[in-house]
Amino acid sequence: MEALRLGVILAAGVCLVGLWLRLRHFLSLPLARDLSRARGSARRGARYALTLGMMPWAKESTRKHALSYIRGVVFHLGIFAALVALVAALSGARPVGGSLLLAEVLVGAGLVAGIIGLLERLARPDLRALSTADDYVAVLVMDLVLLAALAWLRDPAAVGWFYALAIAMLVYIPLGKIRHCIFFFPARIFFGRHFGHRGVLPPAVGGGEAR
Repeated sequence: MEALRLGVILAAGVCLVGLWLRLRHFLSLPLARDLSRARGSARRGARYALTLGMMPWAKESTRKHALSYIRGVVFHLGIFAALVALVAALSGARPVGGSLLLAEVLVGAGLVAGIIGLLERLARPDLRALSTADDYVAVLVMDLVLLAALAWLRDPAAVGWFYALAIAMLVYIPLGKIRHCIFFFPARIFFGRHFGHRGVLPPAVGGGEAR
């Protein structure tokens, strides 16, 4: 078991190095110069993109698909709880009482949300047409980690499976779409600065999208 525990720590190091190398490459790429006349503030646009611009009422796609948005939030909350559980397992500090119940609820709800998302992607022709193998693998990997985390929360004897699947997840993160956990933020900043410069963000009226 100690070998698996050390494997998780090593995989976490590999994951961080891989993410750093990818991020460094991304940041080293030259940006095309925006020759348009400034109509707003790039800084205000970036600040909006990272704050109010992520609220459900700020995006038309979210307003029209509220259930998918909620499912996504629940899924990501479950993943966060599973990662906290992994740190707890590595440190030997298994949650008890109310903390244990909260962790079980969050991880369990995240697992249900992840399974629904995977089934929806398989069942809907439009999502199947847009999906790549990486889309399926990423969700499946996270669902398995959530399942292992829930098993460990329910029974400490399941820690071996939890560690093994955590290793697979950590190694896969820099290779697949799960790396959006890091790239999401510079992408939002780039988006906000671009449209802030052009005066599109923040929207002039209300909390919705600019027309």
